[in-house]
Amino acid sequence: MYLTTDRRQLLVTGLLLSSSGWVGAAAAPSLSVPGISLALAQARARAISDIRYDLSLDVTGADRATGTVTTSFQRRANSGDLVMDFRGPLLADVRVNGQPLAAQVQNGHLTLPRRLLRTGRNTVSARFETPIAAAGTPIIRFRDDTDGKTYLYTLLVPSDANLLFPCFDQPDLKARFRWHLTAPADWTVIANGALEKKEAAGPATRWHFAETQPISTYLAAFAAGPWTHWTSAPANEQPITLYARASRRAEVDAEAQIATNRAAVHWLADWFGVPFPFAKLDLLLAPAFPFGGMEHVGAVFYNEDRFVFREPPTLPQRLSRDQTIYHEICHQWFGDLVTMRWFDDLWLKEGFSTFMAARLQAELQPDSDAWTTFFLSVKTAAYRADQTSGTSSLWQSLDNLDAAKSNYGPIVYYKAPGIIKQLAFLVGEDGFRRGLHLFLERHAYANATWQDLLGAIGEASGVSLDAFGRQYVLRAGMPRIDTQLQLEDDRITTLRLTQRPVRTLPGDRGGTWPMKVRVRLGYHDRDDVILDAGFTGATAEVTGAAGLPAPDYVWANDGDHGYGLFLPDARTTEWIAGHVGTVTDTLLRAMLWAALWDVVREAALPPARYLTILLDALPAERDEQLSRTILSRGAAALDIYLPETKAAPLRPRWEAALITRMDDPALGYGLRKDAMDRLIATARTPLGVERLRALLAGRATLMDQPVRQPTRWAIVRRLIAIGTPGADALFAEEQRRDRSSEAMKDAYVTRAATPTAAMKSDYFRRYFDDPALNEAWVSESLSAFNTVDQAALTLPFLRPALERLEWIRQNRRIFFLPGWIDAFIGGQVSGEALATVDAFLSAQKTLPIDVRRKILLARDELERTVRIREAAAK
Repeated sequence: MYLTTDRRQLLVTGLLLSSSGWVGAAAAPSLSVPGISLALAQARARAISDIRYDLSLDVTGADRATGTVTTSFQRRANSGDLVMDFRGPLLADVRVNGQPLAAQVQNGHLTLPRRLLRTGRNTVSARFETPIAAAGTPIIRFRDDTDGKTYLYTLLVPSDANLLFPCFDQPDLKARFRWHLTAPADWTVIANGALEKKEAAGPATRWHFAETQPISTYLAAFAAGPWTHWTSAPANEQPITLYARASRRAEVDAEAQIATNRAAVHWLADWFGVPFPFAKLDLLLAPAFPFGGMEHVGAVFYNEDRFVFREPPTLPQRLSRDQTIYHEICHQWFGDLVTMRWFDDLWLKEGFSTFMAARLQAELQPDSDAWTTFFLSVKTAAYRADQTSGTSSLWQSLDNLDAAKSNYGPIVYYKAPGIIKQLAFLVGEDGFRRGLHLFLERHAYANATWQDLLGAIGEASGVSLDAFGRQYVLRAGMPRIDTQLQLEDDRITTLRLTQRPVRTLPGDRGGTWPMKVRVRLGYHDRDDVILDAGFTGATAEVTGAAGLPAPDYVWANDGDHGYGLFLPDARTTEWIAGHVGTVTDTLLRAMLWAALWDVVREAALPPARYLTILLDALPAERDEQLSRTILSRGAAALDIYLPETKAAPLRPRWEAALITRMDDPALGYGLRKDAMDRLIATARTPLGVERLRALLAGRATLMDQPVRQPTRWAIVRRLIAIGTPGADALFAEEQRRDRSSEAMKDAYVTRAATPTAAMKSDYFRRYFDDPALNEAWVSESLSAFNTVDQAALTLPFLRPALERLEWIRQNRRIFFLPGWIDAFIGGQVSGEALATVDAFLSAQKTLPIDVRRKILLARDELERTVRIREAAAK
């Protein structure tokens, strides 16, 4: 229970307080352990404060940057030795308060002895070097094959700042940064602070930036290169500048992107009641960027490929770009202004930014159907992960920041915002909003924990959140919600909801999830009835339902406020199967489609029947987002859940339906383009293959327009993957034809689909042995390498792919590891593949728990696939 006797003092239960792992005396930090241990972080947080970094860096070199740093800080009395972090190739000329210190780095640590330190202000200076490369370094180098120009940018999250320069690399030791960067004279440099001045430095230019507000080390950033730029500076407004590669200037809709960022800043500042917290806002479209975006203070980096449309974008593509913008701008408050104390609370910033992005989009773009998008792209992904034995709690214990990147995943990004939506509904809009304002005010330019957040919301709303914290934050897994409807003489006698865990997990705390939901009783001959229900135990009675006429269906999560696997009863399932296409409310229709798919995934509805239901309803579906989702599920039913002997008879109707949709003049571009994309992904019969050939040759068009890139490469990739005669010639022709800045990447990705063991072996080798290969190219090629049509061919690579996971964990960026696992396991459908995964897990007794969990996420999906295929084959 959360009790408040004074607004400045939050008292929480011992259980909740101790779960943060940050209170009480810490063990003495050991330098024999690489990375930043929890013990080391706790000791430093007690010892020092008010940190400042004055960084000078020369990036004119080809593969290495040289620099100096002066670090100052306040040190408490009797704090003993102090440890700095550094993993770069060279550290020299270290001086502590003016006294020289031999730079002896052990496991990425430099000890500053107490004899050289003072109580109060201290200064440490050093000279260092750091690598520059296409991947695996703190400074990423990108060479534009169109014009030969080079671009650099940093990426330090979650704990790679110490690979760039010596520092105290933990999120709660916020510091003020001042950058000085020397770059070639024709380059532009941006950094966290505002530009103060630039000056000639021989053949180069030296850029000096103003000191920042206190920020965490993982948010420090700069970018350098011959960027082109656009600046928007309305009267009495903060200027915003967007930077991009020079070769892509004509493709960038800069005005629209800047306007979306500015609108997000205005809305969030007003809604939170807290002004934009930093001195400036620059935006960078970073080439080959491995994330969708990164919220660096003063310099937000966005993924160039997702922000520059090479062909007319569909509605889901436009909404996705806007959601990324809203997410990263929200981080300026949740993540940058107030930062989680430790990466065990990663969900605090990521979950809230995803949830608030949906809130923001619903307000700024009322026609966007933002909450339908939220359900389709966030909630369903959360449910999929949270049903597996690889799930985890929102708060994820973390002993060392070396493992922090493994805390990123669907639980943090998808479950957390789903939980936050339930939290807002549970406490009410007014209490939720006032609680967030209180949280941001209390912890501005500092750090906080999940207990601080729930404490502020509980205080503002007057709702006890003790059980909420235990069940949603500390407990792994999710509830399954079943509907129990009893009728007599076509009248409801009782209607109740019951909950139980979807699966029993080792060490589960037990108990029930507190939840407030709205239950819809649907009728064809009268208005629907919507009733509130609340779980305080395993059962929720739907009061007010008794005596009502028997409904056509019952949906227990109207409005999508609850979190759980809401499975329809048999009566509702049959109604959905026959009528889902007639439901006019888009969010409700999306949820009923998802419920039907859940029944398929429970092996209670044959995938062939689902496909038939889909094809019957498809002609009437006019929502782009929902059409895209149900077609994706239809493709999964056809290519993954059905053995080919059962799928083959359905393919002609499937491909004919897609072609009809592509050619339907009554449909808009997005619906027709999505049908074409789905045909490209699944074409197998002569009908579909011939249409793909015709699109490439110009004999067929989409809305009277020839197809453009990247669709052309996608067609070639599909024809290669299924071994179409002449596909190699089409590949060579496309290479000659495409002169865009993305041509080499697209060709590389396409070639990965080649159905030969030799080509697969060559790609697999290069994934690890080619230092010039950009990580983003590898990530994009994995789905082509592991196309499900080639499962038998790629099966021999499954075990070697798993055996490289610990190397990947140490040497690749945050999202690479789960993407790799999902591609190699997700590209398989057989019991033999499942046995391979299980044998690996059985043999690897010391596999890190975070890696094991990520394997289990994919492994359990494969097990589900095998089970559904076996049932479908009967």
